[in-house]
Amino acid sequence: KLWEKSGFFNSDKLPKTPALPAGRQRLKPKIYFTILLPPPNITGSLHLGHALNATISDILIRFNRMRGKKTIWLPGLDHAGIATQNVVEKELDREGGTRFDLGREKFIERVWQWKKQYGSIILGQFKKLGVSCDWSRLRFTLDKKYSDAVLKAFIHYYKKGWIYRGERVINWCPRCQTSLSDLEVEYKEEKTKLWYIKYPLKVQDSRSMIQDYIVVATTRPETMLGDAAVAVNPKDERYKNLIDKEVILPLQNREIPIIADKAVDEKFGTGAVKVTPAHDLTDAEIAERHSLPFYQVIDKDAKMTSEAGYLYFGLKTEECRSKVLEELEKLGLIEKVEDYTHNISLCYRCRSKLEPILSPQWFLKMDELKKLAIKAVKSSKVKIIPKNFEKIYFSWLNNVKDWCISRQIWWGHRLPVWFCQNQTGRIPNFQFPISKQIPNSKSQTSKPIENSSAEKFVVSIVQPRRCPFCKECKMIQSEDVLDTWFSSALWPFATLSKKDLKNFYPSDVLITARDIINLWVARMIFSGMGFRGEIPFLKVLIHATILTQEGKRMSKSKGTGVDPLELIDNFGADALRFGLIWQSMGNQDIRFDGTAVMAGRKFANKIWNASRFVINNTNLRMNTNNTNKIKPKTSAGKKILSQLQKTKKAVEKDIENFHFGQALHKIYDFFWHDFCDVYIEKSKKQLQASNPQTSKILFYVLLESLKILHPFTPFVTEAIYQKVKPKGSKKMLLIVKWQ
Repeated sequence: KLWEKSGFFNSDKLPKTPALPAGRQRLKPKIYFTILLPPPNITGSLHLGHALNATISDILIRFNRMRGKKTIWLPGLDHAGIATQNVVEKELDREGGTRFDLGREKFIERVWQWKKQYGSIILGQFKKLGVSCDWSRLRFTLDKKYSDAVLKAFIHYYKKGWIYRGERVINWCPRCQTSLSDLEVEYKEEKTKLWYIKYPLKVQDSRSMIQDYIVVATTRPETMLGDAAVAVNPKDERYKNLIDKEVILPLQNREIPIIADKAVDEKFGTGAVKVTPAHDLTDAEIAERHSLPFYQVIDKDAKMTSEAGYLYFGLKTEECRSKVLEELEKLGLIEKVEDYTHNISLCYRCRSKLEPILSPQWFLKMDELKKLAIKAVKSSKVKIIPKNFEKIYFSWLNNVKDWCISRQIWWGHRLPVWFCQNQTGRIPNFQFPISKQIPNSKSQTSKPIENSSAEKFVVSIVQPRRCPFCKECKMIQSEDVLDTWFSSALWPFATLSKKDLKNFYPSDVLITARDIINLWVARMIFSGMGFRGEIPFLKVLIHATILTQEGKRMSKSKGTGVDPLELIDNFGADALRFGLIWQSMGNQDIRFDGTAVMAGRKFANKIWNASRFVINNTNLRMNTNNTNKIKPKTSAGKKILSQLQKTKKAVEKDIENFHFGQALHKIYDFFWHDFCDVYIEKSKKQLQASNPQTSKILFYVLLESLKILHPFTPFVTEAIYQKVKPKGSKKMLLIVKWQ
């Protein structure tokens, strides 16, 4: 509260620095220091990963603020489209209703009410940890100005010809009723069966060595109803004489070809695989290469469509599987069944099984954007630390596909796309015909951008006054919203005012976890380059992942999670900060040990007790006369001052190089051992003799130690500082000069 009331978290209220000389941009890194808080979801609560990230960021902000820099640590919240909608839908479910009962407008109102009541809880938890964000600059990704920036970004890409609407096989969540990008898919190992199914050859010749069928292995027999081919690897000698022949698809009696494609793994099953283009991402790519048809046999509710056949229409996929296997058994077409373990795709939010389905969606072309992101890191304009994480970054970008940016939910940034009612009526958006975008349209963002395809739509931030197609209807807006990560990619610049953009963009460092290098970091880089013509940050620091002591991911549901708020309540925020940083020694993972937090509490007590001893025995308060002209006459005095300066320089260097654990170990060793165990003990005799130099040295070393410790343990150090500052002074350790 004391810090917030002071206003010093706001760089505009910090003590004035000298006027900027000519060539300010060149000197900017020496005067300004910026960090952006990775915006937590409004559904979130503080976990140890958040706490580690925030503590590291706070160390850097406090350190640079004390060095006289104008610092901004800009906080914010992400609207978290799917996650937030799921939470509110669950509330409605408990009340016996659905979002469809409310309708879109009232449902959105309900979500805003929920956000007002619960959405800022995590920010209060961050404050409890002691983070010194500039709360006056708090941003939310659905704020009016931010939303305007998101819609302008969509139109910017559309005008370049980089956004298009196309029918592709995408990851679909039947529970959330929305598409997901590849990066939003989680995987879980599952034990299942591998069925070996005989596909009869169209032309059979009993006189030759050719079998009268080819056997394919599959874990999803129900999708065979949508097969368009059987594929083998062109190098597989077993099937060379079958390539270009045809088989009769069981149960459907459809003739489909045997094709050769290098994507087929010869070691899987029999080496011959079924190709179901509408329900498998790899199969869809094979189909495009071989011009195969797409048969959609599973719908958005994970039920079988009419194209699956009357026996299976309307069945859930699991029910259909049983029915298909039953029919195949009757026909004697199952050769064998094996136990099999594989990974299944899950929705990253609701954990439901995903269905790859063919669906019209909006896509962002990645060809040019990925070049910007690759160049930024290869040229070292953006440095990823540790450097080994560049491999993950480049691997994704080098293999990235066009980004599916549309989502079929209600909470989020609604697409600035308007459809002619006379052509489409009010059918759901995913059923609209496919359209083509106008490449390189020169229309301004304030003017509608018309498409030139069979599907009649206009791209515009505001609703067109008149439909340019039928000249009479009131155009209806797309029901889709943008992927949350599309808006999050604009975070480094969409959050800043024009004035702040001049001074604080690009930011100095982004601190984040490894699991969103591709989801967020890469996208922010190409967005910054694409819109601002400049990188969004100079460095990306990937912090460690916190695991259990057994080296496993923490999980609340499994009882292995650790609640940081409980640790704060039991041991104090300084102790938690200490415990996290103490274990951050440059390793990629931290096997969290709670004893480090207990050690942090003991250290905070040590700081307090040592300070009380110095204050009570020196009767000094901080002023210019107390620390000037210190001339130690004893070897102990000379040694402690030398050790202090050595420690201070080492800590500075470690913080600058992001070696936070090493820095904390050094100041801990100095304060506990060199200062408390050795010098304070030796000083007791000198104090009894009323030696003024000893008093000054004690007081000086204490003050300097408080400054060095402050970024790591801000609460106890500020509390002590308030006891030694001049009476009536409003000064705070928060802004005391480091040197």
